[in-house]
Amino acid sequence: MDEKAVNIAVIVSGIDEEYQNTILKGIQKYGNEKGINIFHFISYGGILKSQTYDAGEFNVFELVNYQRFDGVILLTNTIESSVITRRIIESVKEAGIPAVSVDNNLKDFYYIGIDNYSAMEGMVEHIVCHHGSRKINYVSGPRDNPESALRLKAYREVLKRNGIEVEEERIFHGLFRGEDGRAAVNTFLSSHLEFPEAIICANDAMALSAVIALEKAGKNVPGDVLVTGFDSIYAAQNYSPAISSVTRPLKQSGYLACKIIYDVLNGRHYERVNVLPTEYVFAESCSCSNKVIDDISKFKKSNYRTIEAYNIYTPMINRMSCELEECLTIEESVAVIKDFVQEINCESFFLCLCDDWSYEKQVGQGSYTVCGYTDKVIPVISYIQGMFVDSDAFDVKDMLPDMDTYNKDGSNYYFMPLHFRDHCFGYCVCCNSKFPMESALFHTWVMNISNTLENIRKIMSLDKMVKKLDQLFITDPLVQIYNRNGLNKLAKPMYEDCIKRRADVMIMFIDMDDLKKINDKYGHEEGDFALHSIAKAMKSVCDPDKNQIPARFGGDEFIIVACDMTKEQAEKMERDINAYLDGMNSTGAKPYNVTVSTGFYIAPAESEESFNKLISIADQIMYSNKKIKKLSGQKQN
Repeated sequence: MDEKAVNIAVIVSGIDEEYQNTILKGIQKYGNEKGINIFHFISYGGILKSQTYDAGEFNVFELVNYQRFDGVILLTNTIESSVITRRIIESVKEAGIPAVSVDNNLKDFYYIGIDNYSAMEGMVEHIVCHHGSRKINYVSGPRDNPESALRLKAYREVLKRNGIEVEEERIFHGLFRGEDGRAAVNTFLSSHLEFPEAIICANDAMALSAVIALEKAGKNVPGDVLVTGFDSIYAAQNYSPAISSVTRPLKQSGYLACKIIYDVLNGRHYERVNVLPTEYVFAESCSCSNKVIDDISKFKKSNYRTIEAYNIYTPMINRMSCELEECLTIEESVAVIKDFVQEINCESFFLCLCDDWSYEKQVGQGSYTVCGYTDKVIPVISYIQGMFVDSDAFDVKDMLPDMDTYNKDGSNYYFMPLHFRDHCFGYCVCCNSKFPMESALFHTWVMNISNTLENIRKIMSLDKMVKKLDQLFITDPLVQIYNRNGLNKLAKPMYEDCIKRRADVMIMFIDMDDLKKINDKYGHEEGDFALHSIAKAMKSVCDPDKNQIPARFGGDEFIIVACDMTKEQAEKMERDINAYLDGMNSTGAKPYNVTVSTGFYIAPAESEESFNKLISIADQIMYSNKKIKKLSGQKQN
């Protein structure tokens, strides 16, 4: 392998949970030791129980260009979608790079994990045989999660082996998140079944929230009900009561995963399957121990750091939210976000938007990007090594603008999706900041950005709709030139300008000949065609840049208002209108001719009241010309 830096992608969901967070710390530890760049692609799917929101979160995994990486570490057991997981696996296989899967034994990839079945089997046996419990409820993880399935299988088989009926109502299926423990307890409390003697949870996060929910409901742990967890995370070890659990070397798993990829790239051989040891911690929550915390000072420091992080970041996020709510344009939002980028103490930050993020280029519901990203993305913020710089749109396959020019060895990048429900806006990237790993509020910080993008998009859409409605208000729907409302709206400021400049105003009245005859003989559709043809003739001779306004005055009457026009120019305009219609009539496409009678009047703009008088004069001139035209036609006949 050459001397260039090693780049490893990490696929993970929900890094605010201690399980994921601890594994990532192990990955980063080895990365820092070897100068490896770690690119974390992070989703928070499953937290809102919304399929459309999850689609927006999981979409970040479509961003990963595996061809740009030397290896990948997969925590697919954290992703609550078998479809997304299969897609990730297929993409990694196609890339042909070394891949390590943590706690999910995927064929063809290196695997680091534990014997989930045996570990849970021993825990359930302890509750049944040591404590003599018979009414045992279970809080499971996702149904299609491999680890979850093995642990649930162990629960079922231990109960059957000991002659205990497996009652499906005693099993709650969650998503491995803390809130699932609370939901499970509420479900068990409302069940018609007798309340359990023990509740076994498939991980500690659910066990902790279950204990808290039980205490709120007046149930004592372990006096009224035993509770166990799995993973032996730090919070579970140091809660009161301490949670009985299964220790697993999470940080070691991450460290080893990164080491395997690095060593394989350097030619070292590894067995595909690497099973790490587990141990049981039978603690206070199952009444097995009253052991005092080993290092109370460490526990106090950890708790204080957590509280301090919330005290620092919560006011910052609240300020960010308030300031972004006041933004009315994307430029204003970007300016605010830049201020808060500097507050999270990152070395680099990128806010990359799809070129159709506001979907103004497309019309119709569902026209925005849902799966994947546009071919080009726009870095509206590029903060590199402490400086904001301008960056051009770049190919999404590169993921970052000019990454190789500023990337330094041993960096940690955090990619987060920006979206509203399933509408993909783009993504943001934070580099070498403690914020993503030390605070659960990082996700909230990113959501603030997504929410402001949606607010700006709505403002832009509303503004576009208002303009469209305004255009409909001033446009004749049949002939697609200005109606009388449009004439009044545009002509008034133009006329006022002429008054100030002491300029001339030209009013030309145009009246269609024999509209009634065409309607009666050929139908109203043909009459409408004739009116539309006159409007097209008027538009062909009017230049909006020269303050020339064509409008339908009503029925078969039309009008043109223009500034600074001479008599010769007005006469030419009349000739050009008639020439346009003559050309159309000469094709013989219609069994009738479309003709008009015209008349114009030019006078200095003197007052607002005189404008209507000028229109009346032009109208009279037109009717005089029309009479002359009719008399001339009768004489010819």
